[in-house]
Amino acid sequence: MRNFLPFTKKPPIVPVIRLAGAIGSGGRFSPGLNDAGLAPLIERAFSRGKPAAVALIVNSPGGSPVQSSLIAARIRRLSEEKKVPVHAFVEDVAASGGYWLACAADDIWADRTSIIGSIGVIFASFGFPELMARQGVERRIVTAGRSKSLADPFLPQKPEDVARLRALQEPIHAAFIDHVKARRGARLDAGADLFNADVWVGEQAVPLGLIDGIAHPVPKLRALYGEKVRLVPMGQRRPFWQRFGGAAGAMGGEMGAGLAGAALDAVEERALWSRYGL
Repeated sequence: MRNFLPFTKKPPIVPVIRLAGAIGSGGRFSPGLNDAGLAPLIERAFSRGKPAAVALIVNSPGGSPVQSSLIAARIRRLSEEKKVPVHAFVEDVAASGGYWLACAADDIWADRTSIIGSIGVIFASFGFPELMARQGVERRIVTAGRSKSLADPFLPQKPEDVARLRALQEPIHAAFIDHVKARRGARLDAGADLFNADVWVGEQAVPLGLIDGIAHPVPKLRALYGEKVRLVPMGQRRPFWQRFGGAAGAMGGEMGAGLAGAALDAVEERALWSRYGL
């Protein structure tokens, strides 16, 4: 008689997607967090075997509202199609677009000191007209269409430009608010002013309903899916010029121009993080 091993149930699998950094349209040399770059990763996470859930590790100061919306919509579509729950865990910050991403999950967990919120829209720029005047530099610009030079940093700020920018920001802000309300629902504190771009630390965000509690990924996922749950880390593959910056720096032409652009992107991302004291 043949001996058969007793049937052993495979431990549940939870792919863990890391969403870290600023959110933007990206490019060859500075991909950032964007829907095109993350799509294969997210699709793979929901299709890998039969996952018990998908976890998101969010650490983002925000960025593009369009990319935030596209990434969150992809996560929600796959979650509903595959009937796979999604859990978000916040590290340093889930603010602005970062919180938009976190709201794609069915529940949100954070550290006591994580920074949460910033449900608002910002346009930031610089103005140089006085500096140009002191240096004797004249701005010459010709446009077809009166709004083509909207918020030109080399011209004095115009009240009509400010009004136009605010008119653009309002529907984006409304879309952000709608997303948060749709995802968080009755968990939100109806009496609190949550949509004025304020931020809170994790322990303050719990009673406001912005997050569900204080928890870290490994213990929480083990509590939900058992001690034997398999957590499978998944992250974006960085291009070789990001992994080997020194070697890439020696290359000229297009690569050199790309690295210069990446340096500017890094400055902009640094400004996003510093807004939250990070």
